[in-house]
Amino acid sequence: MSVARPEPERFELRGGSGQALRGESIGAGRDIVLCHGLSATRRYVVHGSLVLPRRGYRVTTWDARGHGESDPGPDGYGYELQTTDLEEIVDRVERDADSRGGLVLGGHSMGCHTATAWALRNPARISALILIGPVFTGQDADPDLDRWDARADALEQHGPEAFAEEVAGNMPEGKARDTVYRLARDRARLHRNPRAVAQALREVPRSRPFEGLAQLARIEAPVLVVGSRDEIDPGHPLAAARSYAETIPGAELVVEDEGKPPLAWQGGMLSREIQGFLERIGIRGEPADPGR
Repeated sequence: MSVARPEPERFELRGGSGQALRGESIGAGRDIVLCHGLSATRRYVVHGSLVLPRRGYRVTTWDARGHGESDPGPDGYGYELQTTDLEEIVDRVERDADSRGGLVLGGHSMGCHTATAWALRNPARISALILIGPVFTGQDADPDLDRWDARADALEQHGPEAFAEEVAGNMPEGKARDTVYRLARDRARLHRNPRAVAQALREVPRSRPFEGLAQLARIEAPVLVVGSRDEIDPGHPLAAARSYAETIPGAELVVEDEGKPPLAWQGGMLSREIQGFLERIGIRGEPADPGR
């Protein structure tokens, strides 16, 4: 008998500002909280894969301030706001009666940095970290600020298609460029407040999630770092992922095979890598009863 398709439980959180964060939890069992990247939405961490919910994990994702269905931020979009919002999400997860043990926390790109910053402040509240596509390595400024500003201008002034053209940039014509363009265009179309996303594109790369790589040596929880090869995804340098894995004690690093699309783009494969890692460190899901 096949297992019934898990359905998401949507939620809305309103902090002191009254502006809403909107997200969803899907599945039951051990909690996994995943933060998405800059200009993306909650759909773009595991890309709709149901592998983890079907393996007995409850996955919580949400749209960052100004992104997707969430309201704009009350005062800017730097990492201080990102970590404050993550605190609200974690509080909700921990209050839920289905939460068992320390949660698994992770994210992609901006979400990776947000998860790392929060984990450094709250080491006792996590049981594992999943760090996908890290970029920040401690420099005072992102080396690609002009690129981020150009993307912001394209989205704000000309819409999702122009934004996608800017993201695809100078990539040679072919399947990889088509995929990058399509992903960028489709996620840009999901934003209720594109001006807010444009503001975030300008501000987040100028914000520091934590002081520098040396801080990562304090992390004691098991960590999986997911890197991407530079030929297809140069915006998330493989060198940065390797630096995280080398600095965090005992961290594992996984990267797609040569010539293959990045793991971060393949929700099913990424989810299986996460599941395998969690099982290796003893965090097993609680499979649903197929008879229900």
